Amino acid sequence: MSESNKHHEYDGIVEHDNPLPTWWLWTFFITIIFGFMYFIHYQFAGGPTLKEELSVAMAQLEKEQAAAQSASPMETEESLAEVFKKDGIVQLGASTFASKCAACHGAELQGLIGPNLTDKFWLHGKGTRMDIVKTIRDGVSDKGMPPWGPVMKKEEVYAVAAFILSKKGSNPPGAKAPQGEEVP
Repeated sequence: MSESNKHHEYDGIVEHDNPLPTWWLWTFFITIIFGFMYFIHYQFAGGPTLKEELSVAMAQLEKEQAAAQSASPMETEESLAEVFKKDGIVQLGASTFASKCAACHGAELQGLIGPNLTDKFWLHGKGTRMDIVKTIRDGVSDKGMPPWGPVMKKEEVYAVAAFILSKKGSNPPGAKAPQGEEVP
């Protein structure tokens, strides 16, 4: 090779024919080898597909959820009545209700977009502690109420239910008309 072919200059920039650094070449070759092995593993050696990895992860999640549900004590009206009697639970429920529920049910539970929660009429359940907790936790998707169970702690769900029961029969001004079934 002649000397004029080895060096090239354009706009004052001189190009030299220097070799690449050894560390860069080794990294490049290792990347190529890894890519080839990765391809062989997933295409021909039976490596798990994304769908298989997802199904394994979902099975593990379902198993953990089942274990968590079986580990928690069953809720009864009596156990919830004891929880609702704790000091400060109604105050916690009032603050949680104000931040998460008042936009739809009103600050005084009188009902705005959502139903009035102070009267004897209930759309979902019979107005029992368990029904209220279930409605808060699971939501009512066809009515636009989100499930609060994944968002709020269990104590907050109980506190909001206790707050709702504490306001039963309060007849706030501007209350929404009764909806649902009348429950004594």
